[in-house]
Amino acid sequence: SPGTMSGSGSEEPQPSQAAEDGQQEAEQDWAAAKAFYDNLVTKRPRPPKPQNAITVAVSSRALFDLVEERRIYEEHGVEKYVEYQQKNENVTLKPGPAFYFVKALEHVNARLLELYPDDEERFDIVLMTNNHAQVGVRLINSINHYGLTIERFCMTGGESPIGYLTAYLTNLYLSADSEKVQEAIEAGIASATMFTANKDVVYSDTQLRVAFDGDAVIFSDESEQIVKEQGLDRFFEHEQQNENKPLAQGPLKGFLEDLGKLQKKFYAKNERLDCPIRTYLVTARSAASSGARVLKTLRSWGLEIDEALFLAGAPKGPILVKIRPHIFFDDQMFHIKGAQKLGTIAAHVPYGIAQKYRKST
Repeated sequence: SPGTMSGSGSEEPQPSQAAEDGQQEAEQDWAAAKAFYDNLVTKRPRPPKPQNAITVAVSSRALFDLVEERRIYEEHGVEKYVEYQQKNENVTLKPGPAFYFVKALEHVNARLLELYPDDEERFDIVLMTNNHAQVGVRLINSINHYGLTIERFCMTGGESPIGYLTAYLTNLYLSADSEKVQEAIEAGIASATMFTANKDVVYSDTQLRVAFDGDAVIFSDESEQIVKEQGLDRFFEHEQQNENKPLAQGPLKGFLEDLGKLQKKFYAKNERLDCPIRTYLVTARSAASSGARVLKTLRSWGLEIDEALFLAGAPKGPILVKIRPHIFFDDQMFHIKGAQKLGTIAAHVPYGIAQKYRKST
């Protein structure tokens, strides 16, 4: 399922003959690659085709703790950095902010493969890094040390990864570099900048927990524009007047949809009570004055969210401590910092009007 932000209801342009020919050639390439792999004897599941997979691209600084290595790079330059990485290629890297999220995705994959051994609709983790190839051995050694299944690597040697993200039909891109994330968002790819939690927290290893803010994350920033330009009272009035008009979609609507699709696969096998995916909406909206439109919008999209928490402006950090999500997406750095302080791994989505007031850092 392609990871662009265009909605399922949008008009699809008619493909040209050249595009159709290209598609056919790509299908033939995949058929040839599949035939080759099928002849190899292996117990490892083959990575799924990007068309079928939910592709999550993660940067090396999101997956691993590379703070010290980054310091060497910034203070001494790329040559010393590469030399340091090669000298330490047998020293395992410590987990970074996206590490436990990736582990949880892999647990979901393991459960899906038990229930649907021949189905390719599952997560495919791609390591998308602008590192030079010489650093690859240390990354591979660390991935193998933790038993992660990351077969696809893009090491772009300082070049922008956006073209590769598009080629892999990326559904979600997580990076520690806010400029690259901004570029990806502008290219229509669901994307967020990862921030490490300030406290160590124990995360569930049997259930993937993903928490989303609402406006400018799952939904568009229409409501935030009204709050900023006309104030809170006008916003409440507007939301009640438009209660039955669905909100426009935001950058992470597609990823919430992907999670919902996988949840339904577990429900179909009577696994609802033991589903390894749980989704949360954690919004500063108040339920009575602006909650109905949100819930009706989700219903109009055919999406179920497991828990909806309307905080009416209260801080999100204490609620997130209870949820312990593997990742929490928000468009406001104020909420990201509050969540971080209390031990939540937060991901900043640089989208919408809030970015005009506070540039992503």
